[in-house]
Amino acid sequence: MYKQGSNTFKYFVGINSLAQIATREDRVCVLNILGGESSDVTPVSHAFSGGNVVFGTAPGKCGQVLATPAGDIPVYNNVREGLQAGHRFNCGVVYLPPSAARDGVAELIRVNPELRKIFIITEKIAVHDAREIRAMGQQAGIDIFGANGLGVADSWNRVRIGGALGGDNPDDSLRKGSIAIFSNSGGFSTTIAQYLRMGGWGTSTVISSGKDVYIHYAAPEFAFALANDARSKAAVLYCEPGGYYEADAVFTKPVVACVVGRWKSRLTRAVGHAGAMAGGADDAQAKERWFMQQFGVERLFTPDDPCCTTKGAVVTNIAYIPAALSAVMYANATMPDFDSEGSLALKPWFGSDQGIALPDGLAIPVVEAVAPYNEQVHQVNRQIGVIAPRQALKDASGASQMDAKTQASSLHGASMLEAATRSLEANVGLALLHEFGGENDEKLIDVAIAAFVNLHGRPELAAAQAAREAGNAPNAILAAAASIVGPKRQRAARDAAKWLIDRFAAAGLADALNEAFDVARIDTSGCGQFFADSRDPLAEAMLAGLAARGAKSAFVRWLTSQTAHPTGDAVLAAITTTLAWGPLMRKRISRVTAESLPWWSMLFGTLIGASADASRHGPDGFCGFSTDELLNERSLTEIGFAALLNVKPGPDDLFAFRTLVGLLLTNGPGAISAQGAKGAVSADGPEGPERVQLNKALVGFLSHTGYAHGGNGYEGIAFLIDTFKETALDDPSKPGHGVDLRSLAERSVERYAQYKARQKHVGSLDIAKLPGVNHPVFKDRPVNHDPREVFIADLSEKRGEYNVFHAYYRELVQALFDAGVSRNVYCVNVDAVIAALLLKMLWQPLRRGEFSESDLETAAFTIFLYPRMLGCAAEIDDHLNRGRNMDTRTPASHCRFVA
Repeated sequence: MYKQGSNTFKYFVGINSLAQIATREDRVCVLNILGGESSDVTPVSHAFSGGNVVFGTAPGKCGQVLATPAGDIPVYNNVREGLQAGHRFNCGVVYLPPSAARDGVAELIRVNPELRKIFIITEKIAVHDAREIRAMGQQAGIDIFGANGLGVADSWNRVRIGGALGGDNPDDSLRKGSIAIFSNSGGFSTTIAQYLRMGGWGTSTVISSGKDVYIHYAAPEFAFALANDARSKAAVLYCEPGGYYEADAVFTKPVVACVVGRWKSRLTRAVGHAGAMAGGADDAQAKERWFMQQFGVERLFTPDDPCCTTKGAVVTNIAYIPAALSAVMYANATMPDFDSEGSLALKPWFGSDQGIALPDGLAIPVVEAVAPYNEQVHQVNRQIGVIAPRQALKDASGASQMDAKTQASSLHGASMLEAATRSLEANVGLALLHEFGGENDEKLIDVAIAAFVNLHGRPELAAAQAAREAGNAPNAILAAAASIVGPKRQRAARDAAKWLIDRFAAAGLADALNEAFDVARIDTSGCGQFFADSRDPLAEAMLAGLAARGAKSAFVRWLTSQTAHPTGDAVLAAITTTLAWGPLMRKRISRVTAESLPWWSMLFGTLIGASADASRHGPDGFCGFSTDELLNERSLTEIGFAALLNVKPGPDDLFAFRTLVGLLLTNGPGAISAQGAKGAVSADGPEGPERVQLNKALVGFLSHTGYAHGGNGYEGIAFLIDTFKETALDDPSKPGHGVDLRSLAERSVERYAQYKARQKHVGSLDIAKLPGVNHPVFKDRPVNHDPREVFIADLSEKRGEYNVFHAYYRELVQALFDAGVSRNVYCVNVDAVIAALLLKMLWQPLRRGEFSESDLETAAFTIFLYPRMLGCAAEIDDHLNRGRNMDTRTPASHCRFVA
């Protein structure tokens, strides 16, 4: 048993008082001084401590120096060389890797008889090595601190040895005072000191004990040194699960113990600090009980329940430490060291409640930032819209994602199942504004896009019709039209949008629908180009459409308040800027997106128009709708349906069409259509938005769709047509259709079973599957369901909608099982739903002879292109704002030649 005065332990402890741990007389040698962590931390410690590091070691780098504000520190190959050069030290700091820490400690002890203290920063030292380090220190009579700590600091002496206690500016946290800190966590050592300072308490000695399995200078030694330190009136302990050190400590001065890590009791392996092992009787709650018994408290201290005694208090949140310490010290008739220096409660420098009325506890007031951050925050707040960080987007997207479990994709966080319940114009908003928007937004979108669907007399229609007459597929026809809608076509509208954004933001417009906003406040300088002396027919038609629909817009109101006549470009810009304003102000979208909306509106209108034959475009109307009807009354959903099928839709048709649009909006970033769109943007270089041509990017999407990737809904339609061709089905939306679906399904199963038997008999392994039946993810249960199909079925039932083709598919999968063709009941997959919805719309025109099978295939393909046009616009916009140039090349080693 070692005895040094009153210091009685069963092992060597050389330190009697906390005042001896880090003194102004201590001199330090740092092992691995040029390592990454040491080279950052040691110069700060050296300067703060008045130049206490005499030299460091770094094998092979003898003669180099570590520059510090207090002068250069010489570097030697090893400790012996430094001693031979005349340097003397009593403290060693170890920054070596775990495998070398033991040898480093041995070197320090072996060659320097003046050594008294070692501070080990290294973490995760092997237990065997830690035991040997312990034995060497005991044998030589040396105090060891750590491992896995950040060293020690003394606020009275202004000394820091080993590690980064106090950060880069120790004086900010280490204010001279009466509280000692002993912490398992190095980072929290500084945080606790800062919290105490805000509460009026300074520190004496701060010890980062570390949390490796071995803690060489632990709670019992600390408690003893605390008792003998006249400067320290109390202590704060930060403890994590693991070890019994705290149970052996005997405290004679008040203590606030912060015990964290209850969650670790659910783990079975070390996390964070290596010694914080879960399980056993030494978990966080066990430590809480140890301290409660020592302090004589029955429960934890919280601000609402300040339970403490003169001996101490137990908290589980470091934010409660100052209040708990003040309460304990007040019970001991001891006042704080100095006046409170503030509060570490959250003081946000900027914020946005997104227009939500928050309760007082959550509505934290924004405060002025300290310089120079206040000016930076001011500049950020002046920024209009979001600026997304650039990142690699090959096989990735910030717009769409696919849920691997449900196979339901989403766009900007909205599931395609939710999109299936929305209108075409609402999904335009989702794609480009990142939200569905409200009724006013739909009115604005209806006008902005409908203004461009009638292509009569325009080169876009001539190009599309030439492509159509040459026998091209629908995607090529639309690409021909899109190619003409280049950047010069709407540059004036985009310039107008930029002007409007700048002027209305400067005027403080918060809500674009605010009818009380005084448009006379707008600075009109530089707006002459957006007005003309005579009336612009397009502008007049669009303004009339907005008025007829009752659409609200501060931007449109400003335009119409001017004496001159606005151009069509100016009206389009006013509409799209109104749409963008809310998302812009909430930083949901960027300025680039907002300024691109006129181009997108023209492109969407053009592609919808180009999908209809030239004969359906006229000087006074489009697809049976007059120009006034297009702009004043009809929804984009109705116009799109009529363009595709040359039929004015009924309510059942619109439901089917809306559902299809939502389901087909996106298939996630891996879809070939999305890859084509993003690749086109990357080819231009998304870092330079002025170089990216949106129409070319849409052509990239269009060129990457085809009958196999996009138009394959026709396979299901063809199967259904063949199945129902001999029935007398008139209206697929009537439950009383008179068709025996069970018998129909059984006949289909019988034919399919015979087909499979023939293929196997001739030895063919290529057996075609029934379209719309089964799915590689939703299988292997007795009864299988595609959740997307279930969603649509439930939605239809709630609306009172019926679809005989969907009902037939459900009979078909049951019949396959009943006949023994399948081992379980297959799911009806979403492709079957798409085919059923398509054929429901097309059945009657088909029966009347208005559609050929070729027309049917074209319609099935084009219906896919409408929604995917929106989904790919979202990918294009996302890549424009967020993406980096992609290298899509495949390494030569991965390429192969197929003969």
